[in-house]
Amino acid sequence: MAKIPHRLYLTEEQMPKQWYNLRADMKELPDPMLNPKTFKPATEEELYPVFCEKLAHQELDDTTRYVDIPEEIQEFYKMYRPSPLIRAYNLEKALDTPARIYYKYEGNNTSGSHKLNSAIAQAYYAKEQGLKGLTTETGAGQWGTALAEACSYYHLPLTVYMVKCSYEQKPFRKSIIQTFDAQIVPSPSMTTEVGRRILAENPDTTGSLGCAISEAVEKAVTTDGYKYVLGSVLNQVLLHQSVIGLESKTALEILDEYPDIVVGCAGGGSNLGGLIAPFMQDKLLGKADPKIIAVEPASCPSLTRGRYAYDFCDTGKVTPLARMYTLGCEFIPSANHAGGLRYHGMSPILSKLYHDGYMEAVSYEQSKVFEAAVLFAKQETILPAPESAHAIRGAIDEAIKCKESGEAKTILFGLTGTGYFDMNAYSAYLEGTMTDYVPTDEELEAAFAKLPKIPGIQ
Repeated sequence: MAKIPHRLYLTEEQMPKQWYNLRADMKELPDPMLNPKTFKPATEEELYPVFCEKLAHQELDDTTRYVDIPEEIQEFYKMYRPSPLIRAYNLEKALDTPARIYYKYEGNNTSGSHKLNSAIAQAYYAKEQGLKGLTTETGAGQWGTALAEACSYYHLPLTVYMVKCSYEQKPFRKSIIQTFDAQIVPSPSMTTEVGRRILAENPDTTGSLGCAISEAVEKAVTTDGYKYVLGSVLNQVLLHQSVIGLESKTALEILDEYPDIVVGCAGGGSNLGGLIAPFMQDKLLGKADPKIIAVEPASCPSLTRGRYAYDFCDTGKVTPLARMYTLGCEFIPSANHAGGLRYHGMSPILSKLYHDGYMEAVSYEQSKVFEAAVLFAKQETILPAPESAHAIRGAIDEAIKCKESGEAKTILFGLTGTGYFDMNAYSAYLEGTMTDYVPTDEELEAAFAKLPKIPGIQ
């Protein structure tokens, strides 16, 4: 058998022409999003004040299995897609494992991540609807950068609320977002009512994605012609990100491979949901039974230590309620947490699949994650984003298990992006000053106690 190439790129003709909607094949659907005023399932029309109309439709569409990707978006994708599927030969050798390790590398665009896959789709629909501008939040900055790129392409003004501690840790994210003409604001800020309220209650807060979402939603609903867009968690985002998994599956088929194990980092769920989509479809339909692993930070462990409950998607409690694994919308991750993956909840789709036993979850302290990141960089010459390094850690541990058992399994993981804006964190790790933080049970219980009380549900 000829040696499998290090990198495999699909042709433009082999790229997906449709997104895959995982909900269409789920045995049981996630519980519906609720209107926070009535506690009844939110209707498409009730989402219009916040979301673009076609995105609101995608959010609630549980039945359409495949959604055509507009030709204009397909053409945009061709500027940086297809992304390569790479065989990690050097990492395999370093680990002395019989496992075959592949990774899908999504860092080949200026945002340095997979986020552009959904950003361009959301900007496209906003432009099509004739909107005047958009607002959003960002944690580590990858989503804010990607949406700035997409909005610049369509000449749409954009305001980005970035989690304050990340804003301070990564000053060059501000520069690149501004390069694409977007405005960036550290959150919480004094520019919104909810931001001022959060700061009044906790002046020293380092911020959270929940805070930033609250500010971005307020800015959108109080500005004529503006809507809010989100880079993770939502059903529509996982739909757009399915291009990652669809490309991966096609490439593996060309190599006559199929993953025994699929590993992805998990924050809100965009990369993980996109990567696993076609493999989870096989699992749901009984065609295959891959082991699917979500890897999250121990400092923000929504799947491994959260509650499966209805919760607000933001700290200011202005968004609809979603049933998901959550740490409570008021949970603020420790400021020493270096990467993204800071959201208090997990995608309702992924939460339901995890709750029903279709996938597993593990968490790691960040020092263990950076240990894996450095090893990977030395072997594969790509400096991974801290988020991506969680998946690397998980894949390495699975490969070590293969070494111990002698099983030559095929492992696929998602390399979501590059870590060149995360050098302060790398420096802390290399200099031995990085610390690990794991929330106590008491801290989590305090947050759970504030979960909303839904009549007849919780």
